[in-house]
Amino acid sequence: MPLVTPLSQNHDQEVVELARFFNETLGFCPNSVLTMQRRPAIAKAFIQLNKAVMENHGSVTSEQKRLIGYITSANTGCRYCEAHTILAAHRYGGSDERLQNIWDFRDSSLYSDAEKAAFEFALAASSIPNAVNEDISANLHEYWNDDEIVEILGVISLFGYLNRWNDSMGTTMEDGAVDAGKTYLGNTSWERGKHV
Repeated sequence: MPLVTPLSQNHDQEVVELARFFNETLGFCPNSVLTMQRRPAIAKAFIQLNKAVMENHGSVTSEQKRLIGYITSANTGCRYCEAHTILAAHRYGGSDERLQNIWDFRDSSLYSDAEKAAFEFALAASSIPNAVNEDISANLHEYWNDDEIVEILGVISLFGYLNRWNDSMGTTMEDGAVDAGKTYLGNTSWERGKHV
């Protein structure tokens, strides 16, 4: 049971308009946003930040951003965000094979060296205490320019917020996200957990 019950999808018309973004990303408006709209300014600011972080300006693709979000969320243990990011990665072209083997990225030819550097950075940056060091930074700079690194860290930071929000809130997981978790994360320790 969630800490706070989400409001109706039609509660705030301005939030409804902004939240259409998630229909492309996930196919539905997430319960996290429906809960945030209890304070519409928080929901609106979050949606605008989400759009700014997740749109593409360089060579970090939509699928890669969702995989970075997934790795960040899995590292912090947020089951809700794990399911949402893997669903969105699939919707943005992630193959079943790439999604189901994400934790083998270090040794897999399914991921480029640039992706591997970004994924290692995501693990280090989402760790507590932060584990970004000179080697991880140098490896990241080998493949990504400063603008792209800002995009990558923007994703990690956005999901840091979402991981704490959804895990603390015990946000109820939507059926589409549950299905994605079962489909693409069945070979991991993923479970719905408290997000019922």
